[in-house]
Amino acid sequence: MTTPLQKPITACIIDDDEIFVFGLKKLFRLSNLNANLIDFKAGYEALNFLTNPANKDVLPDILLVDINMPLMSGWEFLEKFEEIQSQLGKKISVYNISSSVDLNDIVRAQNNPLVADYLLKPISETLLATIISAHINTKRESSASV
Repeated sequence: MTTPLQKPITACIIDDDEIFVFGLKKLFRLSNLNANLIDFKAGYEALNFLTNPANKDVLPDILLVDINMPLMSGWEFLEKFEEIQSQLGKKISVYNISSSVDLNDIVRAQNNPLVADYLLKPISETLLATIISAHINTKRESSASV
């Protein structure tokens, strides 16, 4: 079991699979990770949230984006996110999540400078804690260098 983090982070899950989202939220709670969670079933909903000036103070620290979704794929979401990221005023770490083991998907994610990592479903408690810890450490390092 992991210990709670000092300051909560905000994680945004963009995935149309309600069972996966339910399980991931439960994993966050069971792992005792101190995180606020936001979820969207579609990329365009997340983009609307991210670009709404009223949400400026509640933007996520981490995006977990499924690559296979109807209406707007994770790849399409990333293209739109790239267009708006500089306007957000905050660095947001993006992780692709998928059950796809297709090498083309993995390489495409690895070659995208926006993507921190490509994660295979299901996500384990250990992997989730590692992602959160890496984000917290990166945030500390960038604060220390200012």
